[in-house]
Amino acid sequence: MADYKERNKRPNRNANVSRGTRPNQHQSKQTDGVQVKIGDKLLITVKRLGINGEGIGYYKRKITFIPGALPDEVVEVEVTNFTPKFIEAEIIKIKKKSPDRVVPVDDQSVGGVELAHLAYPAQLAFKQDIIRQALEKYQPRGYEKIDLRPTIGMDQPTGYRNKAQFPVRQMKDGSINVGMYRRNSHFLVDLPKISTQHPATLKVVRTVRDKLADMEMPIYEEKRDAGIVKTLIARVSELTGDVQLTIVTNTEKLPGATQLIQRIHAELPEVVSISQNVNPGQTSLIWGEDTKLLWGQEYITETINGKTFKLSPRAFLQLNPKQTQRLYSEAIAALDLAHADKLIDAYAGVGTIGISLADQVDEVRGMDTVPDAVDDANENAVDNGVMNADYFIGAAEDLIPKWAAEGWIADALVVDPPRTGLDDALRKTILATKPEKFVYISCNESTLARDLVDLVKVYDVDYIQSIDMFPQTARWEGIVKFTKRK
Repeated sequence: MADYKERNKRPNRNANVSRGTRPNQHQSKQTDGVQVKIGDKLLITVKRLGINGEGIGYYKRKITFIPGALPDEVVEVEVTNFTPKFIEAEIIKIKKKSPDRVVPVDDQSVGGVELAHLAYPAQLAFKQDIIRQALEKYQPRGYEKIDLRPTIGMDQPTGYRNKAQFPVRQMKDGSINVGMYRRNSHFLVDLPKISTQHPATLKVVRTVRDKLADMEMPIYEEKRDAGIVKTLIARVSELTGDVQLTIVTNTEKLPGATQLIQRIHAELPEVVSISQNVNPGQTSLIWGEDTKLLWGQEYITETINGKTFKLSPRAFLQLNPKQTQRLYSEAIAALDLAHADKLIDAYAGVGTIGISLADQVDEVRGMDTVPDAVDDANENAVDNGVMNADYFIGAAEDLIPKWAAEGWIADALVVDPPRTGLDDALRKTILATKPEKFVYISCNESTLARDLVDLVKVYDVDYIQSIDMFPQTARWEGIVKFTKRK
């Protein structure tokens, strides 16, 4: 759930279907006996929402995915793709409308607002339901009795994203777009506004875009792998209002950097830090390995549950500061550290969880695979007067077994893995060392349910508390509280 510890995107259902071999009107024969062609019009009753927020219905018992459709709606659709296993279609007309349908304020052709047409209480219910669906699919022992607590939402579910991470591209007419890609395409949609984004970050990336245009800065072109400026990243501190700007470039050269910094400083006094990250070549990754400070402060700071944390450009912090406070409070309560001595903070980022818990245990050890994050975590421990927490470079699945072999075995563990879930080796280590206190912070219902199949061999699941970290999207975060069986 990080830039440096990037949560993997959900697998594309079409990953095994080459764009060059997509079925067409003349390829309608299908192995299950259900025949459709691209362009066919169908009438579908929507049964539920899928994990990506798309409506799911059935055409002659064949599963059909319909973005933008809601449960209990009857929709006329046009087939856009099909495989032997599923149909994809887009809405032509809604024949029967859901009472939970609302008018979205955002452009839903891009990602990040895929549930904006669904009333907020129904969004919260959906995020509880997709966990239930995953448990029913993987069926870990006792899954039917797991307490799925109602999703904790926000009073105001807009403007929550503290970071804008927007590509920059020059269009055919010479204009420069900064925003997000249209779904299933490489067309970059210019976004003057988007309701989920903090206004300060939007202001900064839009203003910097204008400066780049004025200065005729060479913008990156994917097809030719040419140009310089690729991405603008702005993060705002909820505590101070300070903004940290990172310019991701294709080359180490950034012509006119001094003039650009002067213009930004003159018009955007809230920007207190400007860095350059170098990410050369054609790649799906946003960040490169090398980041250098061009001007201003090395860090911005944020406060969570009374602790202050320094954030370097690549340092991870949850995108929703208000809900982060609640997420960590729920994790702290679930751990119940009254009798714990040693705590492991796995996938630690800048140490937010472990440092928050350090005064309740004798020793904290944490780890992350990005050196900058580990440096930030150790500095944050010192800055907060925490002397019993140390953070190390490495993967949890490597360090925890190593520490266990050396005789350092934790009796409390909190894990916050990426979307891929726990590594196989780490699951085996948890089952072998059996920490007394154990909390799993998840952002992916499928990998969580998969991991539970093994974990419930040793632990009972007390409850799963979902938290809406990402309103208007299909994504969620949640706390899983375990109790070791006697």
